[in-house]
Amino acid sequence: MFRKMSCLSILLFILCLFAPISAKADAPTDKIKETTDKILAIVSNEALKAPEKAEERRVHIRAALDERFDWEEMSRRSLGLHWAKRTPDEKKEFIGLYKRLLERTYLDKVESYSGEKVVYVGDSIDNGYSSVRVKIITTKDQEIQVEYRMRNKKDDWFVYDIFIEGVSLVNNYRAQFNSILTKSSYQQLIQRLTDKVSQNQQK
Repeated sequence: MFRKMSCLSILLFILCLFAPISAKADAPTDKIKETTDKILAIVSNEALKAPEKAEERRVHIRAALDERFDWEEMSRRSLGLHWAKRTPDEKKEFIGLYKRLLERTYLDKVESYSGEKVVYVGDSIDNGYSSVRVKIITTKDQEIQVEYRMRNKKDDWFVYDIFIEGVSLVNNYRAQFNSILTKSSYQQLIQRLTDKVSQNQQK
């Protein structure tokens, strides 16, 4: 179900890791850069590189992600039509599990950073929603097209989906979740999410 995909597995890695090599940014792009600077400061901090500092380093990274990701909106969109059927407590539980699942994917990637760069291509704003387009340049000079979908909430910009080479993180998870829910139950989905998060924590 939660298989690693060559493109989607690096989605969360991309957002905060790279220093831009070109940019004329308006508000949404500025927010991506702001988070970038925080993450770079964390991973570059010599005091946090020791093995015994790993958990402290990850706490700081998670805090930076929390400032820029709209976990509730991502959860709602990923669960799709099934979201409305859930109780407030069920929604809260799902958001927590979903967040931990995506954070772990990001942490795995950010800690194996190898010098990739990002070029900001452009962005657009329409009625409280924005799209920030970037181009990732790998160490082998390969280009990966990435698009961050953001929405304005309380005069700030938050990520609610990420596309890489045209593939949506949210849509991918929604398809996987829907497949489970149509074949079994919501409780089974939660159990599988819980198992996956638990496996990740043991790594």
